Amino acid sequence: MVASTGLWANPNFPDLPDKGLTAPENNKFIDPRVSYDQFMGRVTDKDKTGRVLKIHVENNNTKFFKAGDVVYFRVNRHKSDLPCRGSVKGVEGDYFVIYVTDLNPCWDKDRYFPRGLQLNFESEKLAHRVFEASKYRENLLLRKEGFLKQLSNINHFLWTYDQQKMKTAAEYDERINQLQKEKQMAVDNLLQKKQESAMLQVELMKKLDQLDESLKHYKVERGEYLVDRWNMDHDLGIVFPQRPPEVKKP
Repeated sequence: MVASTGLWANPNFPDLPDKGLTAPENNKFIDPRVSYDQFMGRVTDKDKTGRVLKIHVENNNTKFFKAGDVVYFRVNRHKSDLPCRGSVKGVEGDYFVIYVTDLNPCWDKDRYFPRGLQLNFESEKLAHRVFEASKYRENLLLRKEGFLKQLSNINHFLWTYDQQKMKTAAEYDERINQLQKEKQMAVDNLLQKKQESAMLQVELMKKLDQLDESLKHYKVERGEYLVDRWNMDHDLGIVFPQRPPEVKKP
């Protein structure tokens, strides 16, 4: 059973200004000025037995309730030694439904429990759920930031597609022109080399012919006396065998 405290009559909420914005929306962390285990709600409906109560809340952190969670409450501005105990049955929008086994601890036994009463609730389970939700939302915000960054990059690509297409085409055109220049230069170099090689070929052939003539002119003949004499006699018409006789060895 939750101990009785002075917070039940006036729940601990931050002192907010009457006008203007209090602060930017807290997108990441829980507000340290607020006790999330305490909140207010108003009874909007109940069943015939008066044990099932439908509660409307302004601050919808009660969406984190799950069936079976235990809450404790007191009636606002109603003095009682002990709080009443309720069990959450369901949550829907800005409403949650609780089952109360006994209203006597926080309400007069013979007094009618009307609709519209404001209840001051306390739930450590809710504070724990809010903390977990805050951390989970922080992770979700990081994921969202990553997705937004990816989407921004994709949008930038799509929006600048035509410019990037022209830029890419221009870069390749420049490379193609450079390759064509290099190709033409290489072909011109080959043509010039061909012409130079043809001229060099002619010069080398002339020099080779001149060398052949010089080699022929400066050739030293062998001295074959008998053969030469036979050839000379044969040429003068002197009767001589068609071939010279073999030299007799002494």
